[in-house]
Amino acid sequence: MSFIGLSVRGRCLPTCERMTRSTLNPVLAQMFEQAPTFMALLSGPEHRFELTNPSYQKLIGGREVIGLTVAEGLPEAAAQGFVHILDEVFRTGIPYRADAARYDVQVTPNEPREIRYLDFVYQPLRNAEDQVTGIFVEGADVTDRVLAQKLRNESEAFYEWLFDSIDEGFCIIQFFDGPHGPDSDYVHIRANAAYARHAGIPNVVGQKLREMVGDEADAWVERYGAVLRTGEPIRFQQELVATGRYLELTALRLEPRSRGQVAVFFHDITEQRRAEAALARLNATLEQRVEERTSELMALEETLRHSQKMEAVGQLTGGIAHDFNNLLAGIGGSLEMLSQRLAQGRAEDLERYVTGALTATRRATALTQRLLAFSRRQTLDPSPLEVNRLVEGMLDLIGRSMGPQITVKMEAESALWTTFTDPGQLESALLNLCINARDAMPHGGSLVLRTANARLDPEEAPRYGLKPGDYVTLSVSDTGTGMTEEVASHVFEPFYTTKPMGQGTGLGLSMVYGFAGQSGGGVRLETAPGQGSTFTVYLPRRDMEIRQAVNPPVAAGSAAGSTTGTILVVDDEPLIRMMTMERLEDEGYIVLEAADGPKAMRILDSDRHIDLLVTDVGLPGGMNGRQVADAARAARPDLRILFITGYAEQAVLHHGDLEKGMQILTKPFDMEQLNRRVRALLTGA
Repeated sequence: MSFIGLSVRGRCLPTCERMTRSTLNPVLAQMFEQAPTFMALLSGPEHRFELTNPSYQKLIGGREVIGLTVAEGLPEAAAQGFVHILDEVFRTGIPYRADAARYDVQVTPNEPREIRYLDFVYQPLRNAEDQVTGIFVEGADVTDRVLAQKLRNESEAFYEWLFDSIDEGFCIIQFFDGPHGPDSDYVHIRANAAYARHAGIPNVVGQKLREMVGDEADAWVERYGAVLRTGEPIRFQQELVATGRYLELTALRLEPRSRGQVAVFFHDITEQRRAEAALARLNATLEQRVEERTSELMALEETLRHSQKMEAVGQLTGGIAHDFNNLLAGIGGSLEMLSQRLAQGRAEDLERYVTGALTATRRATALTQRLLAFSRRQTLDPSPLEVNRLVEGMLDLIGRSMGPQITVKMEAESALWTTFTDPGQLESALLNLCINARDAMPHGGSLVLRTANARLDPEEAPRYGLKPGDYVTLSVSDTGTGMTEEVASHVFEPFYTTKPMGQGTGLGLSMVYGFAGQSGGGVRLETAPGQGSTFTVYLPRRDMEIRQAVNPPVAAGSAAGSTTGTILVVDDEPLIRMMTMERLEDEGYIVLEAADGPKAMRILDSDRHIDLLVTDVGLPGGMNGRQVADAARAARPDLRILFITGYAEQAVLHHGDLEKGMQILTKPFDMEQLNRRVRALLTGA
């Protein structure tokens, strides 16, 4: 019973009119003192405190209230209406019970009240005449429970608000065993307001999947069932065919697994998908239009390129025609005059006409060599070369060519790498650059020749039209007039010149350009009006032992060497073959002839002794000159070979060099050049 033996069926014991701790039997007193609930005994209509236990004292902050009325001892309780409730219980004799009643208690004087929440009962006490004589107060402080519940309620309210406020659709589904097997269907047990907006399905709570979208059910059960089985969240896009909407969804399992629940977040991406489809169609259309436009531009570019090419060809052919017409006029006129004088029997002046024809022929030879140099088809005779030594050897010649108004200085890299190129062609290129610099300084100036090592990385090399790697550079810098960007863009074109008529062919710089490219390098120009110009020749690095030139010159008229031996001449041009044979026979050699490779091989396969093979490189009959030489060397390892060619034939060279006992003679050549080369090969000079 609630009153710990203080009353029986609501009636006081005979001694209850004035009860104190001393009047309680020991057992009751111990129970009263140790009870976890708070207790108090109030007497009379004034509700005077007769007894309080420690829990009650703790509740009221330890205040001494015995003998005082509730209104006197706990004025805050009276202010909060508790005394009025006590009055009603005393008057009516009806107990009063409160759950989680708020009580603002003054625990500490002059401090703010503390809020407490109490479960309590006011139980009336009666005497033998059934009159209410007092009230027994019992209760418990449930503040922690109330606050915790309040917090939970607030949290739940917040999450309910959040649940209904989020823009994304959200639902909780619960799997159950259907006709199709375990976990073969699910029901929607929660859904927020956004569900219908995104999915297009209203009032989804309580609906079963297979009743909603029967045709699609298997696919949805498979996806969400996997989440339920594995616990692995998924994110995917899928069309909800029933409503024609595309959804982007995220699903995760609600633990524990036994709940059989999966939470789903989703939003409508239908417009996004439609926009993507429209963009894809637009892109396809644009790609087609771009392809069509690109084709048009390529056609226009090709037309422009063809036009530019024809313009360049026209300029080239015009220049060639002009120069060769002049040369042919000199040669033809000299030969006509020579023929006329012979017919007249007049021997005077014959040498003058012969000299004129030969001079024009040599000029034609130089012109073709420049053209071949530009087209990278000239015949090179490369060898390992120290560029510093070559430039130093030319300083006197360059100084004399520049004149007294121009100072010449050399700045050489002390540890310059070795390159592999044709020394004669490099000399010619350097002289052309120096003469070009001289002409750009009509009032004098300075010329600086620089050598340096250069290492071009993969980013830098393409800007110069070169491959990445190590290069030896030779620069020619002047303090002349410089060039505009327009002029600089054309300087390497053949027959392009800014000089007055008759003061330049326009082939010098094009020859330098072609020679550098054929050697595996290139040329770079830096210039600006009034700032002078710098031409830099790049030649690939190739460190190897320096040796003498492959074709060392033999002094004209030298009597050194033997004029005996057997020579096989192979050339498909009858006139050239005839003149070559006759000149060699005049020198005392035994000469054999062949017009093509197969005829030459028949002679070489015979027992005839042959000391030297003189062969054109370009031959008919299925074998070129190099193939004839290789086949001959297989049977005659010591056979000496002189290649004759009108332009560069890369097939002649093996790894950029000629084998021992081989030389090259470039067409056109004079007979004295032929004699010197033949003597050098036969004597091993």
